[in-house]
Amino acid sequence: MALTSVSPVDGRYEIKTKCLQGYFSEMALMKYRIYTEINYLIKLLDTPMLKERVTEKVDAAKLRSIINITEEDAAIIKSIETKGYDGIPATNHDVKAIEYFIKKKLTAMGMENILEYVHFALTSEDINNISYGLMIRDAVNEVVIPEFLSVYGKLYKLACQHKSLSMLARTHGQPATPTTFGKEMLVFVNRIKEELCQLCNVDILLKLNGATGGFNAHNFVFPEFDWINFSHELINSFNDEITPLDNEYMHTKPLKVRFNPITAQIEPHDSYLRVFDGVKRINNILTDFAMDTWRYISDGWIKQRAIAGEIGSSAMPHKVNPIDFENAEGNFGMANAMFEFFVRKLCISRLQRDLTDSTVERNMGCAFAHTLIALASLQKGLGKIEVNATKITEALETTPEVLAEAYQNLLRMSGVDKPYERLKEITRGKKVSIEDFHNLARNLEVSDEVKNRLLAATPLTYVGLSSKIVDQFDAKIN
Repeated sequence: MALTSVSPVDGRYEIKTKCLQGYFSEMALMKYRIYTEINYLIKLLDTPMLKERVTEKVDAAKLRSIINITEEDAAIIKSIETKGYDGIPATNHDVKAIEYFIKKKLTAMGMENILEYVHFALTSEDINNISYGLMIRDAVNEVVIPEFLSVYGKLYKLACQHKSLSMLARTHGQPATPTTFGKEMLVFVNRIKEELCQLCNVDILLKLNGATGGFNAHNFVFPEFDWINFSHELINSFNDEITPLDNEYMHTKPLKVRFNPITAQIEPHDSYLRVFDGVKRINNILTDFAMDTWRYISDGWIKQRAIAGEIGSSAMPHKVNPIDFENAEGNFGMANAMFEFFVRKLCISRLQRDLTDSTVERNMGCAFAHTLIALASLQKGLGKIEVNATKITEALETTPEVLAEAYQNLLRMSGVDKPYERLKEITRGKKVSIEDFHNLARNLEVSDEVKNRLLAATPLTYVGLSSKIVDQFDAKIN
């Protein structure tokens, strides 16, 4: 952990965010840019025009070896950009530094004959948008979605374990029609499932069409070639390396990339925003869960296991605070604040291009980092809790007024005059007992069958089809 880091993402929380360094660090961006340049070069060399010019066979595997840069390579690239390196003046341009680095590597490999095909007819944004799109795709597929699925699985298991545990519901914070703990957990499970289905069907759009989106230089040099199809094939080929998720709830390939042939200099980033919105909505659902869990802990309905050596309060030795759920709530909020800004900003660019998106895109990893910090806290909190069935049952048994709904609806169907008003009169704003309901039932002029059903009703049994709803839920994400 770097104690001198300005951001807690790379300081205090580095252990929780280190897995993103391969996707969103400066070195990772360099690697993705080189990956894009090299794959473009390989496909370019395979075109009929270049096959006529480059008669000796080019080793594609050798070219691809340039992609796996070391920290020393990254430092060289940075030097080329900022201060110059080995006779190359400082570029003050990060993508041009990548081009010069690749050319140095090719020269060292004895491939001087293909130097000027590197970055042929491209603008920096051709490289950048593909690199950032692949970074987002890979980070979400390989890190973020698996973490979401891990939480999803834990919540689903909670739902199944407690599907029949009757529980007092609260609407507006007041006692309401009973539910089960499991069904309430399933509400979150189902919400996450719906959003994951949406997120996993987003295609990230990428462009590869030159300085202002018209293949001008490509077409000027080689007018007879189908450049639109070339770009379409290259970008689609990036999906060949996606591996399916191996998860009991999802067996599918999530995010993919797709060619967008209609752009200005920049791809408009709208598809990035669909990803950010999808992650943001799941973050909101899990924030809702964290806040509800906090309340259940406060009420004693969920117990937290005390960890030996841990301190809950510097002043109050007895405290076992719900810090993991609070930390999750705070970090989901940080992540979503950033995602919301990205959504407002990244779809806007003056005319064919301005540079305001560049510095913003460099911060995308921070939003995903705060999401991962929140998910790690949430998982830690889930690992320390147990449901207090005794306390939950006690709270419901001592709140018999929730039977008012059951009584008034059965009486409606039994021809009793103004049943809602009669129940309101004996219950609203009053402390009632189960005996008050029984006295009402015994004095009603209804059939014995209706009377017996009323007398048999209890808060614990008045949970409708809650358990069945859990049983019938399909947890697979298609």
